Amino acid sequence: MGSVISSMTKNIDKSTAKPIVNPSEMTDSFSSQVLQQLKGDILSGYFAPGEKLKMAILKERYAVGISPLREALSQLLVEQLVVVENQRGFKVHPISLAEMIDIYQTRSHIEALCVELAIANGNDEWEASIVAANHLLKKSGELLEKTDDDVQQWEAIHQKFHTAIASGCGSATLLQVRRSLYEKASRYRNLWLKKNMSDHGVYDANRQEHDELVEALLDRNQEKAIEIIKQHLLIPSLLLQESKPSLF
Repeated sequence: MGSVISSMTKNIDKSTAKPIVNPSEMTDSFSSQVLQQLKGDILSGYFAPGEKLKMAILKERYAVGISPLREALSQLLVEQLVVVENQRGFKVHPISLAEMIDIYQTRSHIEALCVELAIANGNDEWEASIVAANHLLKKSGELLEKTDDDVQQWEAIHQKFHTAIASGCGSATLLQVRRSLYEKASRYRNLWLKKNMSDHGVYDANRQEHDELVEALLDRNQEKAIEIIKQHLLIPSLLLQESKPSLF
């Protein structure tokens, strides 16, 4: 009998056999998807700073039950993107002038460190990725004059450009810190994008800074590249500070 079973097993067409799926893995994947969707809505400003996150609205928007939503909200609480409201629910973490200044100052130093290490460690492939990313960014400028979704598409391309630069640092830990700070700054960046980047003067200055940064990186000029990246990252914060009566 054993030999018959063994023979039958050998004749199974493995190309048509369905893999065994662990239910816990499916749950984890689903919860992760809900987390990313909710986080994206908060960072993009779909849910405004300070807005109460009503479970009924969240359930309808993401077509999920209470459990995965509570898991996502708990994680976003740790990431300081939501806060608990009087023990009765959650709301989007408020924005503040002090927080914005702190985040942008910290980002400028972290980004400068990434640039310093990238210039020291980056190879020819790193250089090529920067040139390619900058070329794509230049071609995408018209997106800033269209819909909010198009503006977010430009922002994603812009972030890929800066990520291409930072990736040359070779430190996974540093890049993780950098990403976390970028996410924290996203809500302020969206205010800056909507208020300033439709201005051709602001856009042209931004593009020129990118070109100057690329030139300094390819020349392996650490001092100049660090100076440019620090100033470049602080500009959104400085422009928003000028508008603080209407924003904070």
